[in-house]
Amino acid sequence: MTQNREQTIVRTSILGIAANIGLASFKALVGLLSNSIAIILDAVNNLTDALSSVVTIIGTKLASKPADKQHPFGHGRAEYLSALVISIIIMYAGLTALIESVKKIIQPSTPDYTIISLIIVGTAVIVKILLGLFVKSTGKKVNSDSLVASGQDALMDSIISASTLLAAAVFLIFHISLEAYLGVIISIAIIKSGLDTLRETLSKILGERIDANMAHAIKKTVLRVDPEIRGAYDLVLNNYGPDKHLGSLHIEVPDFWTADKIDVVTRKIMNEVYAKHNVVMAAIGIYSVNTKHNSAAEIRSKVSKIVHEHKDIIQMHGFYIDEIEKIMRFDIVVSFESPNMKVMYNHVVDDVREAFPDYDISVQFDFDISD
Repeated sequence: MTQNREQTIVRTSILGIAANIGLASFKALVGLLSNSIAIILDAVNNLTDALSSVVTIIGTKLASKPADKQHPFGHGRAEYLSALVISIIIMYAGLTALIESVKKIIQPSTPDYTIISLIIVGTAVIVKILLGLFVKSTGKKVNSDSLVASGQDALMDSIISASTLLAAAVFLIFHISLEAYLGVIISIAIIKSGLDTLRETLSKILGERIDANMAHAIKKTVLRVDPEIRGAYDLVLNNYGPDKHLGSLHIEVPDFWTADKIDVVTRKIMNEVYAKHNVVMAAIGIYSVNTKHNSAAEIRSKVSKIVHEHKDIIQMHGFYIDEIEKIMRFDIVVSFESPNMKVMYNHVVDDVREAFPDYDISVQFDFDISD
């Protein structure tokens, strides 16, 4: 995490804290004076937003701590934990608001709006929209899930605040109080927002599929390092926080490459990938491609046709054949859509062995982990 990124997140969060405390104060006063449960709940929601920003700052500070012996890959995942805490705070606020709204339905009270109170709420709607757009946009720029969640929550709040104005208009025109029922809708919206943030954060903590565009870009960079690299496969990226990835992959290279050639190329790949994609390549495996036997390409083509006759096989790579020792090896990528991945793998292996009974065939079962 760069110092500039950390400062941006902290500055944005402090702005959010100041804005939400100010809005909460005005709304709480308006809600108490007008006896409006919806406006009071809206004020409480602003306070939870301020608390979320505090959690974001704490999480950012923890994530910026340097690597140590106990955490050799740094503390970047602390940002995901802060987003997790924020989602729980949002859901708690929504649940509390729901309980209070139901109580008001059972024991209703009549609101007393004034022009000044409605102007304050209307101003709050505009402020929340601008704040939400700014915080969310900043969060995307610096790849901060916590800021994005806070920004999205602020935009939700603007809708909630606008709905309180609508309820006030209905009461003033038709003398029908929708306060408590609106409070229930607001509460459900808050709870849903918290659940969405929780689901997205847990998905990142569990480990998500590599973004397709990022995977293609990294492989393209690898292939450009040397024209004799035949392919790049098995890309794995382990996420240790926003913009912090540790990766590995395999490359197909001609079987005449020497150890010193491989060493030079793999080091260059590591440097290029880090410079262009900010990804540390911890390991680069090697697949040897036949160049000394004319029949190898023909056999590979036949094997590839057999393999891809099975619709759940996405890819075959790492093919190598030793015609003297009668050894054949390759990897296959089985789709997660396959009803039974292991059965599909066995079908492929059996079909290839039936077509080439004289060969000792070794097939590696690969998962569809990246595009």
